[in-house]
Amino acid sequence: MCGIAGLIGTGDYEFQLKSMLELQAHRGPDFTGTFFDKGFIALGHNRLSIIDLSQNANQPFRDTSGRYIMVYNGEIYNYLELKEHLKHDYNFKTSSDTEVLLGVFIKYGKDCLKMLNGMFSFAIWDTLKKELFAARDRFGIKPFYYYKNKDICIFSSEIKAIHNSGVNRKPNETAWSNYFANGSYGLPNETFWEDINQLSGGHYLEFSDNQVKITKWYDFVANVKHQNKINDYKEAKEIYEDLLIDSISLRFRADVPVGFNLSGGLDSSALLTMANISQKDMSKIEAFTFYTGDKNYDELPWVEQIIARYKSPLNKVLLSSCEVPSLSRFISNMQDEPFGGIPTLAYSKLFASASRKGVKVLLDGQGMDEQLAGYDYYRNNSNTTIQGVKKNPFRKHILHASFMGNISKNEYPKPFDSALKNIQYRDLFYTKIPRTLRFNDRISMAHSTELRVPFLDYRLVEFGFSLPTEFKIKNNQGKWLLRNIINRYVDSHVSYTPKRPLQTPQREWMGTDLKDFVQNHINNIKSGAHRSWFNEKEIDLEWNKFLAGDNQSSFHIWQLVNFSMLST
Repeated sequence: MCGIAGLIGTGDYEFQLKSMLELQAHRGPDFTGTFFDKGFIALGHNRLSIIDLSQNANQPFRDTSGRYIMVYNGEIYNYLELKEHLKHDYNFKTSSDTEVLLGVFIKYGKDCLKMLNGMFSFAIWDTLKKELFAARDRFGIKPFYYYKNKDICIFSSEIKAIHNSGVNRKPNETAWSNYFANGSYGLPNETFWEDINQLSGGHYLEFSDNQVKITKWYDFVANVKHQNKINDYKEAKEIYEDLLIDSISLRFRADVPVGFNLSGGLDSSALLTMANISQKDMSKIEAFTFYTGDKNYDELPWVEQIIARYKSPLNKVLLSSCEVPSLSRFISNMQDEPFGGIPTLAYSKLFASASRKGVKVLLDGQGMDEQLAGYDYYRNNSNTTIQGVKKNPFRKHILHASFMGNISKNEYPKPFDSALKNIQYRDLFYTKIPRTLRFNDRISMAHSTELRVPFLDYRLVEFGFSLPTEFKIKNNQGKWLLRNIINRYVDSHVSYTPKRPLQTPQREWMGTDLKDFVQNHINNIKSGAHRSWFNEKEIDLEWNKFLAGDNQSSFHIWQLVNFSMLST
């Protein structure tokens, strides 16, 4: 887990590269390295040491022939198996997954991507051909941003680094208008900043002769359709449980302490349960959970009940309302784009706590709802993207009429003949998972910690996604298969508890303790450089209605806070 950066062109980019690396140093405080192929490319790397802690694994990493130079962010979990496969073809000098990745690329070229089980974004410079190859993992767990004009191509792990290289920081009006009107965080190749793009998950980039070519390498739809059809429920349970255990076991591979995050829900229970099956001794594996002191939202009683079955020490991390203003500013700067709200702030404190305790790697449970149909709208035939929504959280009328011309609701592919699978596909590749992964990458890296998501092992996702609907939804509950699996290990009130959205007292705090905080941000918008985007009277009306008790949704208020923090 690291930060990568590069500038390709004919100039001398030493100063720009240094500025980029300094701005994303939190991603890798253990070592900062550079490589220059004068007149062609400057490469940089911020290292967070997780596997092979020696300096021999520092980056930019050069192969034994000296031809290829790589910068890489992520982890290849099956690196030991790949290393064994390559032992007669490559003379390894380190015990790192970095060298395995470069070795498998040298032998198989771009076809190596299908052999990798992990999370990654990497760039490899061919010093002989003067060509760059870069790729991003299947689901886009690790970030890759880039900028291209006629003279230069710039890439990095974070948007702020590209802006710090000298690229103009100008809002992408289409992305922002769709965010306010529809709650969209953009398509997988877009950002909220003009001329800054991201390489979509499951794609690779080739740069040569001053041209960028993007190619899709991961065909999720074909892989799902080629899965062996399993109609026997018992067989499906056995296969899925084996995959769960193996996925979690692979993600415990590290040369530093590993911990995990817990909520009181089913997914956390499954993670904890399967971790205890896959690991011999969990008594020193730290667990982290947050609470706010509000019994209407806190899941601490459920977490304590779940972990009481096991020996892992539990760290309880409190978020109080007085922390929100300063923490919001810090996290907004780390995110570079809008983030989800106060739950993201609470979640970020888990990584801060882990970092202070020396725990560099945390496992978490993202991805289960999307593959096994956990959200309520999967059962309600709804086209929403938000769990538990009863009222439209978006207020497009706060936008000025002249700005609303930018609104264009995203149309998502429907590659399956099942309406349910098409919504799951949308959430996996276009809405829920991309934004969750972005939020969580930034808040983990802000504290120099690595987040691993075992439920997004591609083998698990493809298999779970392919299963019949009745294996996923039963008795008006999603994730039925998972519930049945862990019911053997935990109490039924845990395994069959309804899906709960992860919440904090955001609505209550914003109307009371944080009222001045919100008001200040609204005032910033009304006096700021982009005030022409908004209908000020409608903003005031919505805010006053919220304060008067019309607060079933606070998202439209948080959108204004988000924009104010990023535009000032």
